[in-house]
Amino acid sequence: MNQRIVISGCSAGGKSTLLEELRRRGHAVVAEPGRRIVEQEQAGAGPALPWTDMQAFLERAARLARLDYDGAGSGRTFFDRGLVDAAAGLARLGNPSLLEQLRHERRYHEQVFLAPPWPELYQRDSQRQLALEDALREYEHLLEVYPRLGYEVLILPRTGVAERADWLLAQLRHESAGQAGTP
Repeated sequence: MNQRIVISGCSAGGKSTLLEELRRRGHAVVAEPGRRIVEQEQAGAGPALPWTDMQAFLERAARLARLDYDGAGSGRTFFDRGLVDAAAGLARLGNPSLLEQLRHERRYHEQVFLAPPWPELYQRDSQRQLALEDALREYEHLLEVYPRLGYEVLILPRTGVAERADWLLAQLRHESAGQAGTP
């Protein structure tokens, strides 16, 4: 069974906080490609920022997400977003080729966890300049893309981080238990 598990969804939906909780519990985690790119670009005054050059940003995010995917070990690894997210963004810009490849290549775990919009948490900062309305459109797009690629989407509950982590891990245990009983 594929142990590369994606946590995606709406910006400021609590994904990074959840990933930090999973890391604290001893799980392998991979930070969001977009945040890492923004930090690097801002440190070096680079142009691949989503509010400056979305195409360059998404292409770089796809490359970084591919490296993250290929570099993950065989154990369970949780990803803060992933290659599908970058490919979905590129498809929205008119380049669906990578998204089509991901139907069969570099598959993640069949269950994908999406953080729903949580407007009370949404704040713009130096790394998140996207308006809430744009974040909501991105979320709606991901809600369509992941199932189209054959993934089961599970919406994370709006609860405290410990409860959210417990719920996510219980979903994975439930899925694993169902697999164990099948021939």
